Amino acid sequence: MDPLSHLLDGPRARRAFALRVVMSPEWSIEVQDRAPLTILTMMSGRAWLTADDERFRLDPGDIAIVRGPEPYTVTDDPSRAPDVIIHPGQRCTSPEGEDLSPSMSHGVRTWGSAPTGETTMLLGTYESDAQIGAAVTAALPRIAIVPAGVVNPSLIAFLEGEITTDAPGQGSTIDRLLDVLLVHSIRAWARLHPDIAQGWLAGTTDPMISQVLRFFHESPSAPWSLDALAQRLAVSRATLASRFRTVVGEPPMSYLTNWRMLLASELLADPRLTTAQIAAQVGYGSPFALSTAFKRRFHVSPTAYRNHAEG
Repeated sequence: MDPLSHLLDGPRARRAFALRVVMSPEWSIEVQDRAPLTILTMMSGRAWLTADDERFRLDPGDIAIVRGPEPYTVTDDPSRAPDVIIHPGQRCTSPEGEDLSPSMSHGVRTWGSAPTGETTMLLGTYESDAQIGAAVTAALPRIAIVPAGVVNPSLIAFLEGEITTDAPGQGSTIDRLLDVLLVHSIRAWARLHPDIAQGWLAGTTDPMISQVLRFFHESPSAPWSLDALAQRLAVSRATLASRFRTVVGEPPMSYLTNWRMLLASELLADPRLTTAQIAAQVGYGSPFALSTAFKRRFHVSPTAYRNHAEG
């Protein structure tokens, strides 16, 4: 299971918050929800997305993946001051603190300045405190734009229809569609920008390195070595080590150790698992060996990490 799959389906994955946003001129929204990852799709109209002094124009069909938790602004005019603030928990207020939720709710999962408007967006927000969530977002730039038409438009239209429908099982249906949109969008962005993608995401665009990553993600407990990997791929140790470091940004065995530690941090959230069981699942022969590696990565023991998470 790769980092993105683990974020969506792992033991600490959380249901995403999905919303259809409808705005009429003039408007400006500052998002301070501290979510680690947000996906925004323009359905109609145009908008400007600003984060860290970078500005991006969004046209119909464009998809923006926003890496948090720092704030960002979406507006019809980049010179306009925000008139709506989105806080953690998706609470919305005016800049003066007035609660705007009642006046901006317009039916099933529809929110905005009016029931109908020139600008319509689909918003999906992922809130997760998982360490692996950080691994996913670290592979992306602050803002990743996927142009209109690159991701199947029928998927986006289907998601919009489901978001505004109230029916049994709707929450789960929207979750899965939003997950599919996120996965396709991240894949598309990585294909379009192989020179910018970082870490494991950059590796997915390289035929050789993607195989190594698949070995690591599918079988983290296996006794991998550089020799074994090179033999499987029919390349030299030096070629594999150099290629992996160039593409991913760190040596293959260092990546494997970090991946195992991230998995261990997730498994520690399950009180039913002993440290010995977790050690076996992530490729360590004893709790002591796991503890030594874990302390090196997180600067605390697995037991202390677990106690802090439970507290």
